[in-house]
Amino acid sequence: MPQTLEMVVYRPHGQGPYPVLVFNHGSTGRGDQASWFKLTWASPDVAQYFANQGWLVLLPQRRGRGQSDGVYDEGFSADRTQGYSCNAEPALKGFERAVEDLDAVMTHVLQRPDVDAQRMLIGGVSRGGILSVAYAGRHPELFRGVVNFVGGWVGDACPEASVINASLMRQGGRFKQPMVWLYGNRDPYYKLSHSRANHEAFVVSGGLGEFLAIEPPPGRNGHMLHNEPTVWRDHMSRYLKGLSAR
Repeated sequence: MPQTLEMVVYRPHGQGPYPVLVFNHGSTGRGDQASWFKLTWASPDVAQYFANQGWLVLLPQRRGRGQSDGVYDEGFSADRTQGYSCNAEPALKGFERAVEDLDAVMTHVLQRPDVDAQRMLIGGVSRGGILSVAYAGRHPELFRGVVNFVGGWVGDACPEASVINASLMRQGGRFKQPMVWLYGNRDPYYKLSHSRANHEAFVVSGGLGEFLAIEPPPGRNGHMLHNEPTVWRDHMSRYLKGLSAR
């Protein structure tokens, strides 16, 4: 049966078609708060920054998230009340489910009359960040760049985290344009050392782009870096300027 996915849209001023950023959400903490699944997610700071630069920003909600149809099922433990699984098999199966949803989203995006399909970026936060890196590697012809905020699929406390996260980041090595990876200190899910190792795996696989280790404002959580534009705005402006020069 067909299912409908919710999408939050930030539209810039002026006439389209516009360059577009498809920006993907992450998980819901440890996955053990079912009430959070139905909260529509957006990143107003990121979306407004890009809209102010003339970009159309699309923030899709995958199945079971926000007001999207279906069941949220991206790698849970057998007892769903325990949240996300640390084991590779269910975690990677959940990742492929997210890819299916992103495939449906991109089919829609490419049909929108307000989208300039020659100027598309993909990005996201946490699970949305690693999803964007790997998806760009699978579809390098679609995008001009990738914006990865604190990307990872399972937290580094999971015994198999290094295997799972590095394997997905390596898929991004097939994308031959520079990405920007923005990671914050004091991230409770991904220590900088873990994320640097994932970036190294990405580079060894042919990936391009710098890893930026950013200090969040005092007392702030490094995993929520996307909510702190004062610490990433200049980096993002340089990245977009580099894209326009190519």
